[in-house]
Amino acid sequence: MKKEPLFISFSNQKGGVGKSAFTVLMASYFNYVLGKNVAIIDCDSPQHSINEERERESKLVMNDPYYKRLALNQFKLDNRGAYPIVPSNTMDAITTARQLIASSDTQFDMIFFDLPGTLNTKGVLTLIANMDYIFPPMIADRLAVESTLQFAVAMNEGYLSVGKGNIKGMYLFWNMVDGRERTDIYDVYEKVVGELGIQLLKSSVPDTKKFRKDILSSQKVLFRSTLFPADKVLIQKAKLAELAEEILQIINQ
Repeated sequence: MKKEPLFISFSNQKGGVGKSAFTVLMASYFNYVLGKNVAIIDCDSPQHSINEERERESKLVMNDPYYKRLALNQFKLDNRGAYPIVPSNTMDAITTARQLIASSDTQFDMIFFDLPGTLNTKGVLTLIANMDYIFPPMIADRLAVESTLQFAVAMNEGYLSVGKGNIKGMYLFWNMVDGRERTDIYDVYEKVVGELGIQLLKSSVPDTKKFRKDILSSQKVLFRSTLFPADKVLIQKAKLAELAEEILQIINQ
């Protein structure tokens, strides 16, 4: 019998905080760097941005000699190939995931779900309730913090604190941290988070334009990609290893 993979989401009702980006970054880091077996269910319809990202990257690999060589070298080291990305919607996402698990020879460790950025989408609350862990990214902007905390409180009161659904834990974390900002801004926000009884990861991700590099940029140094691991220097600067390690400790992987 196959071990049940963990269902994980970087869901947040606030757009622009990095939920899709971290879905790709963590899936690729866990898969290509740490050797975990992962998959992504792209439920952010109708755009399915992560699935479209994979399709664009795959075409570029076929047509660009540099990326073709990179892919050959990558998959010589790891003959599993690229992890699957399956488009779905919030109503059918769990069924899609179950079908993937049942039909694949791969023993998945975790499956990431990229959810829409609004709780008004039909079926999204039921889908969130089926997650094992939620890690909402948060940025130090007043409106973004308020929206993220509203989401976290709703999840906490509606599911975690009353034992409804499958959610085992929810942990916010800071994204796009500007080192020039005063630390007391974060102290104030973190005090509010603590008073609400919401958990916050120790890890945070700094803000820099270098982290926006993807396979479609003119640069050969990659950060976000569904086919390749992020550049080692950028992993270090973005503190992705620390974030991944803290997540792994929480989910006991």
